[in-house]
Amino acid sequence: MDNMKIQTLKGFRDFLPKDARKRQYVIRQLAEVFESYGFEPLETPALEYAEILKGKYGEEEKLIYEFETKGKDKVALRYDQTVPLSRVVSQYQNELVFPFKRYQIQNVWRGENTQKGRYREFIQCDADIVGTASPISDAEILKLVLDIYSALKLDVTVKINDRKNFENLDKKYVLAIDKLEKIGESGVLSEMTDKGLSDEDAKRALKALQEKPQTETIIKILSELKLLGADMNKIAYEPTLARGLDYYTGLIFETVAQGSSGSICSGGRYDNLIGMFSQKQIPAVGFGLGFDRTIEVLETQNKLPQDLATAKVLVTIFSPDLKKQSIDIISMLRSEKVNCELYLDENTALDKQLKYADRKGIPYAIIIGPEEAKSNSVTLKNLKSGEQKRIAPEQIKEAVTI
Repeated sequence: MDNMKIQTLKGFRDFLPKDARKRQYVIRQLAEVFESYGFEPLETPALEYAEILKGKYGEEEKLIYEFETKGKDKVALRYDQTVPLSRVVSQYQNELVFPFKRYQIQNVWRGENTQKGRYREFIQCDADIVGTASPISDAEILKLVLDIYSALKLDVTVKINDRKNFENLDKKYVLAIDKLEKIGESGVLSEMTDKGLSDEDAKRALKALQEKPQTETIIKILSELKLLGADMNKIAYEPTLARGLDYYTGLIFETVAQGSSGSICSGGRYDNLIGMFSQKQIPAVGFGLGFDRTIEVLETQNKLPQDLATAKVLVTIFSPDLKKQSIDIISMLRSEKVNCELYLDENTALDKQLKYADRKGIPYAIIIGPEEAKSNSVTLKNLKSGEQKRIAPEQIKEAVTI
């Protein structure tokens, strides 16, 4: 026991209250927007039979955490949420109502080489529409992404493309072209020639792709998106955007926050994946939101609320003989659904109680001393401004929830 490592497992994280509150705030915002669109929550187990997950992720399959249970079952930790969704749709297709609109906010696990921004356990946040190939569903997914980031007060651009644009181009060259933004045109051309194309053919292929007009599919989706009232200035057609070609069959997209680099949300249409589990093809479109990346951008741009403390008010205990008055106030506030905390040691000096509230980020404190007890009032102290005032108990709720 003396040599026990008191530390978090490599690639995993603890979230202390300050950070956990930020994450919960974002989750609440996401769920609110999802449900405003009629999306319903779905939860799947952390463990799946290994055969459910294997064979779905190409080279990335090596990152799956898999093991054998004591009962000899070969199982694996959830790697993403799309494959479990596909399993659910196949397993419960007679019970679900189609189109099935679901959102899922759960942890996934991957055996990553840990580095900045890459973890072995992290939250994925997905939303999908299953059971319709209508361009309205593609448009609604795009509008949902815009509304999510509007709710989070982030200015974003959604880059869109059609998988059809790559039909006549070998995948290895497409993967090079997809790096255009990261390595520039010269870097892309160099990689294409390294993979077998002549200089002229590489230039010709890249230029042809860059000049491809919007496909009929994209035109239809954009038409529906405009009808849905989206800000079309936030949508950019990008014919070199590739995403994972093995996965998608139509619309593909990535979302970039203004003032930041890298995608924070991506997705598209995948009409073949669910058919791997069922006896029929079931169309689907959806996205995965980069939860950690989104929070990182929100923090960088100071878009997270500053007041995320769980309790809005600390009810202090002025002295042991005034404990009952404090308990009466805390009981009243809780009955009125005000998040509040009672200081738990009646013998602690008042200034230490106020410092406790300040360190926890609790914005208000209530003090009930002898004068307040005589007049059936309380002193409400604003711990940020230092301002305090005497008010009646029934005024507390309105004063701390403004």
